[in-house]
Amino acid sequence: METWIIPTEQIGSIPRPRHLVEAYSKYKSGQLNYGELTRLAEQETAKVIKELEALGCPVISDGEQRKFDGFAHYCLHNSPNYHEQGLQVDFSDGHTRTFAPHLKQAPFKYEQTADQFLKFALQHASVPVKQAVISPAMLSLVYPAQGMTDYEHQAFIEDLVEQHVSEVKACLALGAHKVQIDFTEARLSLKIDPSGQLLRSFVALINRCLSRFNDEEIQRIGVHTCPGADIDSTHSANVDYKHLLPTLFDINVGNFYVAMRGEQDPAKALRLIGKIIKPFQRVFIGVTNPITPEVETPEQVCELILEAARYIPVSQLGTTDDCGFSPFADDTSTSRETVYRKITARLEGTRLAQQELHLIQQSTG
Repeated sequence: METWIIPTEQIGSIPRPRHLVEAYSKYKSGQLNYGELTRLAEQETAKVIKELEALGCPVISDGEQRKFDGFAHYCLHNSPNYHEQGLQVDFSDGHTRTFAPHLKQAPFKYEQTADQFLKFALQHASVPVKQAVISPAMLSLVYPAQGMTDYEHQAFIEDLVEQHVSEVKACLALGAHKVQIDFTEARLSLKIDPSGQLLRSFVALINRCLSRFNDEEIQRIGVHTCPGADIDSTHSANVDYKHLLPTLFDINVGNFYVAMRGEQDPAKALRLIGKIIKPFQRVFIGVTNPITPEVETPEQVCELILEAARYIPVSQLGTTDDCGFSPFADDTSTSRETVYRKITARLEGTRLAQQELHLIQQSTG
């Protein structure tokens, strides 16, 4: 008789302490140099790694302390080749974020890559480390709508694919437990273009990049989708999952990380996932909500996992958080203490669900 084990992983970001947020502000105003900013962030990264290990996390991230501009365009940080203006995204509380600063000078290239963060994390971690990278779909939006006279769009896309593939391959080569492609713009694209054409073009671009990986590598790559999580608000929570998930699961990837705790009707989404998930895929469902102050109990986490197991084979099920906690560097709306209590609830609730499912298996076996 097989005993099911439900893997559990975090998405990535952990809130930055106020002194690091203030240090980044000083850097932007010219009061602090980049080397000192990086040193402070690396100190905090090492601290986060030890704190996550102390909680008992079987897989950790580096907390994204060095993604100074946040998760969306960390790879463009400190580059003079981009405008301050770009794709503006509206959040439910009325504030906006620039997700994709527009390119003003060719060619497109990363200024830094996530494998640099991973290499540092692996030197300080004693458990497996996953690495989040931004999706090529998000970065495709840095190309200005009016085009560039000396840089054709097709040449830009070729450069983008090369940069993304190289980053992911470097992370895998270093020994990343998983490489997670952050695809928050998936749900957002349906708000921008309800026809789904933009979403399908995004998926095609991601699959074009994934075609450069073998089957073993595909099993170590995942895609994360969420409705946004910034200053306790979202950018696309009103978009029904039924319009997103069937196209999302056409991505040729081994793992999906799907926000679920914050959904109004999780059972509806879970039923749909059960119908569309492919045999080689695993879905990590979000069991804690990063933008609510209330801390989920292990029992509430367990209940959602058991609901998921009604529709999704347990061998294809995992747990995560709906999104990273404070994925933009200046978001101080959630304390690290609250985050760690939510992560602990996820860990304990996943254990409870495993025990409950094991008992059900024994009684029916």
